[in-house]
Amino acid sequence: MTRRHRGHSTAREYPRTARLNQLLQEIIAEEIERVEDDRLGFFTVVAVEIDGDLGRAVVWYSAVREDGTTVTEPDEELVEALEEQRRSLQSAIARQARMKRTPELVFRPDTVGPQAERLEAILRDLKE
Repeated sequence: MTRRHRGHSTAREYPRTARLNQLLQEIIAEEIERVEDDRLGFFTVVAVEIDGDLGRAVVWYSAVREDGTTVTEPDEELVEALEEQRRSLQSAIARQARMKRTPELVFRPDTVGPQAERLEAILRDLKE
């Protein structure tokens, strides 16, 4: 007779990097919420992708400026604000994730949302 675990996934079903991606996304999002910097605007951590060797993690984000425009390319002020926060974010990851090595964070704007909106607009125009 075999035992079945209900509601619990095994490590094989949910790889370590995927678990770390989720954990880092949650930690970074919580820490960014605490930051009071107008240059960040309305900042959302969309996803995190950690390398297999755990040396680097790409943080995909979306940001909306105070004037309501979406950041689709690296904005100088936003990049500067993120760079200033990078060390404290990495410290928070080291504390909360209890990792031997904290990955270097690299920030990239998420372009999927704006691309999807553009595609939808094109399809609407074709329909009309």
